[in-house]
Amino acid sequence: MTSTTNPTGTSSATGTVGTTGTHTAGTTGTNHATGSNSATGRNSASTSWEGLVTSALLGTDRRKPPAEIMSPGKEASAALLDAAALHTVRRRAGLLPARAAARPDPAPGDDRRPLPEPAVRRLAQLLADRSASGGGGGGRRGAAPDLTELLPQWLAAANERGYRAPASVLPALLDAARARTDLRPQALTFAGPRGLWLARLNPEWKFALRGASGGSVLPDTQDTEAVRLLWEEGLFAERIALLSALRVQDTQAGAEAHGQALAQAGASQHALTLLDSTWSTERAEDRLMFLDSLRTGLSGTDEPFLERALSDRSRNVRSTAAELLSALPLSAFAERMAARAGTCVSMDRTGAGQVIAVEAPHECDADMQRDGVIPAAPSGRGERSWWLGQLVEAAPLSAWRAGLGGRTPEEIVALPVLDGWGDELHAAWCRAAVRQRDARWSAALLGPPTASPAAAPGTPSLAERAKLLDTLPSAERASWVAAFIAAHGLSEAFQLLGVCAVPWAEPLGRAVVDALDIARDAGSYPWSFSGVMGLAERCLDPAEASRLELLTATPDEPEDASPGAGGYWSEAFQRLVSTLRLRESMLTELAP
Repeated sequence: MTSTTNPTGTSSATGTVGTTGTHTAGTTGTNHATGSNSATGRNSASTSWEGLVTSALLGTDRRKPPAEIMSPGKEASAALLDAAALHTVRRRAGLLPARAAARPDPAPGDDRRPLPEPAVRRLAQLLADRSASGGGGGGRRGAAPDLTELLPQWLAAANERGYRAPASVLPALLDAARARTDLRPQALTFAGPRGLWLARLNPEWKFALRGASGGSVLPDTQDTEAVRLLWEEGLFAERIALLSALRVQDTQAGAEAHGQALAQAGASQHALTLLDSTWSTERAEDRLMFLDSLRTGLSGTDEPFLERALSDRSRNVRSTAAELLSALPLSAFAERMAARAGTCVSMDRTGAGQVIAVEAPHECDADMQRDGVIPAAPSGRGERSWWLGQLVEAAPLSAWRAGLGGRTPEEIVALPVLDGWGDELHAAWCRAAVRQRDARWSAALLGPPTASPAAAPGTPSLAERAKLLDTLPSAERASWVAAFIAAHGLSEAFQLLGVCAVPWAEPLGRAVVDALDIARDAGSYPWSFSGVMGLAERCLDPAEASRLELLTATPDEPEDASPGAGGYWSEAFQRLVSTLRLRESMLTELAP
């Protein structure tokens, strides 16, 4: 263990975790409590330490040390130093004074392969930079890479390669995950079962026990009794992980027994049986999270369970069950919604038949409410349009071809809609395409990337268009965004870039760099592109670094350029190049 002491007398320590059952937890100016510490013990330790610090700063002549450390015949200064030494050891160990308690069970093993030593050093550097990084100050960042923003990518790469976290970094890793929710899934996966073991010993890390599996050690899914015990007695995170493992196992078994085409139909029955056995006694928030976990591997086997969940006492559970059922186009729920939506949206029969007519619902009956339609409209929204939108977004998109004259999605979204219902109808189709992950409908609603967003057949909202893009295959998505940037520049592309696969495909990466180069040469206000530049640092292919070297020079500034823009652009491109090279080094260090 290494430690440092600052001028105020507080200390920080980096602890280690072993498999022998002992542990230390890292601290930075605060104590990590373990064992059975009471509130009284915590307050006593804090008061005593503060009293020692005050006496040391003012001098024992001006401020006597706390009476409990004094003994007859002992000088105040000597008693102060003895007490400070005792408290320093306790603080470095990450422990508060407490009565002796039983040792925790030994930490479980982790069979994943050890991290290469260069990668261990890199991870320590990334975690150490977490609190030192300036981010969010709004000023110039300089040419140095922002290590904080590289930590999520490093964790993802390490997990893909099957490495386990070194014991020495677990406290810092859990602290990082506590501070940043975006890190938690990858950090807890990397921390593995030993990270979950350590989290049980520190209340500040209790998030790890609910929010994710934390790499918990699961029993053999064929061991019925062990599975039952974990389901009935395990942590919530372990139960979620168990459900996922059972669904994966059932899918694989179905594939082996029936062939890949029938695997989904026979999947997840074991997991559903387990979930159904305790469903009525679970808390509403837990039922919601259990239900949400069914998104992975969702199939027709889940339909009976989801149908029962439509009658759940929690409105959120009912809504989630309806959403999942609407993603099953062959379900009875989807058929009911298709029938309702079909009575509201049809081809106009009074004219030439080349326009869509809409007759929104006049009431939200009990059957609609049972199927998840919320009767009360939000403020400022008409009830009929609110009900219509919910019906259309829950109806299977495949039903519209027959209902609207056998037309393709591209032809349907191009049809005019009577009486001003077009925006409402198209917005509902967009939500349906996202929910059902229908790439063809998404592409039709997006329209060509060269068209103005305001003229898009689906929605002009960039946030909604980003959701539609996310349903397309990654290569098609990257090509669409690259063409959009070439036609409209970067100012409207930030949200769209966020859904593209990392590293960016070559056409997309070149489109972004070319657009930044054009903005620089035009003398554009440079700080308005800082968000895109930050994305480029994390998402560009590291192989682009050499091509970007030419852009690191300070350009000549046009007369109408923002003052100092050239220096900023040079600095930003230097940081981009150095970050790409650092990412390349990170990946090399993670090589087996």
